[in-house]
Amino acid sequence: MRAFYFLTCLLFSPLFLLAQTDSLILFSFEEYSTWVKKNHPIARQAALLPKMGKATELSARGNFDPVTYISLDQKYFDDKNYFSLLNSGLKIPTWFGIELKAGYENNRGSFLSPENSLPQQGLAYAGISLPLGQGLFIDQRRTTLQQAKIFAQASLAEQQSILNELMYEAGKAYWEWFMAYNKLVVFRNALSVAQLRFDAVKQSAELGDRPYVDTLEAGIQVQDRKLNLQQAEIEFTNASLMMSTFLWYENEIPLELGNNTIPPASETISAGEYELAGFILKLDSLEQLHPQLSLSRFKIATLETERKWKAEKLKPLLNIQYNALSAPVNSDVFSNYSLNNYKWGLNFSMPLLLRKERGELQLAKLKISEANYELKNKTNQLLNKARMSINEQNVSREQVKLYTGTVRDYESLLSAEKRMFDSGESSLFMINMREMSAVNARVKLIELITKNRKNLLQVAYTFGEAGI
Repeated sequence: MRAFYFLTCLLFSPLFLLAQTDSLILFSFEEYSTWVKKNHPIARQAALLPKMGKATELSARGNFDPVTYISLDQKYFDDKNYFSLLNSGLKIPTWFGIELKAGYENNRGSFLSPENSLPQQGLAYAGISLPLGQGLFIDQRRTTLQQAKIFAQASLAEQQSILNELMYEAGKAYWEWFMAYNKLVVFRNALSVAQLRFDAVKQSAELGDRPYVDTLEAGIQVQDRKLNLQQAEIEFTNASLMMSTFLWYENEIPLELGNNTIPPASETISAGEYELAGFILKLDSLEQLHPQLSLSRFKIATLETERKWKAEKLKPLLNIQYNALSAPVNSDVFSNYSLNNYKWGLNFSMPLLLRKERGELQLAKLKISEANYELKNKTNQLLNKARMSINEQNVSREQVKLYTGTVRDYESLLSAEKRMFDSGESSLFMINMREMSAVNARVKLIELITKNRKNLLQVAYTFGEAGI
């Protein structure tokens, strides 16, 4: 009778025992995401992109840096100084295509050509070079700088896009780990209850209070639950290994999860209702927020600057140069300055048929049209994917709410079956059946909660915000 009393108390004990957490470390999704974004090599690689963008822009701005120059050309032969040509100065490019120039020439020698003959003290000059045709409104330097600025902005969107992909894959791995662990806890508890029941039934049968056939029924349950537990253990081990691939130390050393690191219990995870409401409000602005669409717009902007430069090349090349000249006296550059002392020049060239230039311009326009079509198609695809993911999340949230009640009902049936067993109106077989149904319901609820969180992750991914 004492064994029967022990068995009755066992049947009325909770099926899902609380896991011992004294020595366990809880690893939340927020902590995991922060760790991945901080230390994962791909995240660190993505962090280099804005720096590369700034470096590219800095390099393009270098085309407008002032340049000093010096040229010295001498010839000595047969103990004679044939010529010594010195030219030094400073050139300053400007944003408007104008180039300012100032310098000093001093030429000496026994055999100077007439155009190189200068006053004894040399000649100082200051002037300007102005493109009147091609290059007046835009040139290669300005095109390169504009494209570098676009690249610097695009690098931020590219970083967000890479993090979006990374955190989406990492998030799926986390929720698979979460599901595997919570299912493992259910099967551990189910095995523990089945083992205790088997021991109690065996003791009761040895005392003659129950038939030995009940030990066979209880033993089968133990074997089935050991099998389920083994499968759950291997799934948890594999899920832990998969999630570990996203965890790294700060010094680029892979991190391996400890056996005492666990995810939150499934009962503590919400259905993501408030998070989803925020995404629904952003649906109309998805086109402006998504990094992939931003990258497409930056691509179009880059192509547009290239088109402007190709159109500029249809103009003739016409450059005019003017230099004011002065022979310095006692280091006074302007002492002998006169409006009548100057040097000027004109350069003109133009292809007669412009076939190359016209072909390049047409190609640039076609590339822009192609990029615009691609942007429209990608925008439509992402909008539909966002709506689909929101719909799936809405259904998933309702499924979690619905099945939470179903699990309570299964557990209520199990409790009622135990009371009937206590009054002699049920059997150990029915207890086992009700208990297994409750276990399966709990496992299915864990799967639905996992699906819900992965759907919410999918929503964030379609909005390009999984990495935020």
